[in-house]
Amino acid sequence: MKLSQFKFKLDNERIAQEPTPFRDDCRLMVLHTQSGVIEHRDHFYDILEYFDDKDAFVFNDTKVFPARLEGNKEKTGAKIEVFLLRELNAEFRLWDVLVEPARKIRIGNKLYFGEDESMVAEVIDNTTSRGRTLRFLYDGPHEEFKESLYALGEAPLPRHIISRPATPQDMEDFQCVFAKNEGAVTAPCSGLHFSKNLLKRMEIKGIEMAFVTMHCGLGNFREIDVEDLSKHKMESEEIHVNAEACRIVNAAKENGHKICAVGTTVQRVLETAIGADKRLKEFDGWTNKFIYPPYDFGIADAMVANFYMPYSTLLMLTSAFGGYDLVMKAYKEALRDHRYRFGTYGDAMLILKD
Repeated sequence: MKLSQFKFKLDNERIAQEPTPFRDDCRLMVLHTQSGVIEHRDHFYDILEYFDDKDAFVFNDTKVFPARLEGNKEKTGAKIEVFLLRELNAEFRLWDVLVEPARKIRIGNKLYFGEDESMVAEVIDNTTSRGRTLRFLYDGPHEEFKESLYALGEAPLPRHIISRPATPQDMEDFQCVFAKNEGAVTAPCSGLHFSKNLLKRMEIKGIEMAFVTMHCGLGNFREIDVEDLSKHKMESEEIHVNAEACRIVNAAKENGHKICAVGTTVQRVLETAIGADKRLKEFDGWTNKFIYPPYDFGIADAMVANFYMPYSTLLMLTSAFGGYDLVMKAYKEALRDHRYRFGTYGDAMLILKD
């Protein structure tokens, strides 16, 4: 497959800037891969009609933290945006970060955060063209430090998708209701459609729910700069699959029930932790798995996706699961129907291999 095969024209007004008032009340498009039928449903919660007792949903329970901070450089006072990626060392307060504008920051520079500039960090390493290692100068307990640091941050909305400034409400909206394990700098957006009420209705219907963890990084949004997709390299992301998730998924598979992967991150976890026997295995580590058509999926036979951006790796994985021709046909229908919204806060797609 070539990068140019995932091009389509998307007007800015089609990109959702706000979530729907209720998480499970967005639109839902349903693709049946065997028949090629495309359905249009007005409410995401209609998804329950396509699943039965003992079917299993797999969710990504990563938790987003307020990763975007605005600081000032010492002496000049120049505004510097710092995007926290991950904590490298809790004892020494070391963080892997991105800084913008990168050209203004050198090793040894100090950055000040907060209205009273009470949070101070020192640049101790340059790792990439934009990346840096910061050492925060904070003497209190680690939990107190994290609380103070996060109080200065805001929701890390993907700015090329959501162009407005983040608000305090976004830290709730840009978080799955089942989020548990902190470490993501962007939300697994297909999981955002599930409300507590919908999860309860799923439980009452007898649908099993398994939780895996992938700490979503910015690599999901990095532009692909090669036409030949086989030459693209994904950035590594941390994943965890526990024994309980394996038990639920493997039992559903062995008994002929549907397994629905909620989002591209879950698909990448399942396809990383799959064994030679096509069963899910416990896993703690990292993956840079890049999935694009054609690809033979080994575990899931249903998938929840969003309507993604042109050229995105998320669209490529969705096309691999649903079939390139059918998924691109569905996108054309969504573009013609102006009620469909694209992006992180947009509408949803359910793909069924039936």
